[in-house]
Amino acid sequence: MFLALTLPAASATDILVPNYMDPRERIPVPDMQSVSRIRFLATVDFPPFSFLDQTGRLAGFHVDLARAICAELDVLPKCQIQALPWNELEGALATGQAEAMISGLAITPDSREDHSFTRPYLALPARFALRRDATLEGAGAAALDGRRVGVMDGTAHEAMLREWFPALRPVTFSRAEWLFDALKAGTVDAVFGDGLQLSFWLSSQAAENCCRFHDGPYFSQAYLGEGLAIAVHPRNQGLATAFDHAIASLNRKGRFTELYLRWFPNGLY
Repeated sequence: MFLALTLPAASATDILVPNYMDPRERIPVPDMQSVSRIRFLATVDFPPFSFLDQTGRLAGFHVDLARAICAELDVLPKCQIQALPWNELEGALATGQAEAMISGLAITPDSREDHSFTRPYLALPARFALRRDATLEGAGAAALDGRRVGVMDGTAHEAMLREWFPALRPVTFSRAEWLFDALKAGTVDAVFGDGLQLSFWLSSQAAENCCRFHDGPYFSQAYLGEGLAIAVHPRNQGLATAFDHAIASLNRKGRFTELYLRWFPNGLY
């Protein structure tokens, strides 16, 4: 869905870029001399993180991030990025066919039993969006009190909306295009959902520049998880530490900002 969009450029001064690393912390990097290769696993159906571009090559934020990590660790010639179906990723990691998964595996108590994770490097927030011509009294989410807010039926965002904003009137939809059509038509006053999806829709031709973000972002580990992180097998815990070192360094040097703005030019926050 994201591949057909034309997105305007932005700069770090216009958009809040996430940084989950303490800039004062210096994470020691393990000795990488003994590492013979680092094979990252991704999927081809997770745009804009990993997908096949128009030439059939694997591309996306995760692909660029993996390469940047390897370059920062000075092991780029030893790095490979392989695409597999989602249901084969964990098995390949467990059997040693790869050393890392950079594919959005959720961090849960169950997944922590079988994997070690880097620190999260990107969280996907929930956001409100409303029409540009909307007239609200007050600020923040409270300005929507009593109004009809569209949300996808049966999702974590619906549950979050109902618990966090009980004064709003949820209107559920089973298809995203119906949700967005209702917002454009004004049959709902706002929508609430995944900030990533909303960011790309707001800048798409389909949105016709109708709408904008309102308030937020909103984060919830209970509903939205801890964020995106790289998973490794516990036997490769040293790699997770090395990746943390590299990501922290990429943040300090501004390289992470460059990658973020390349793939999320309208921001998520």
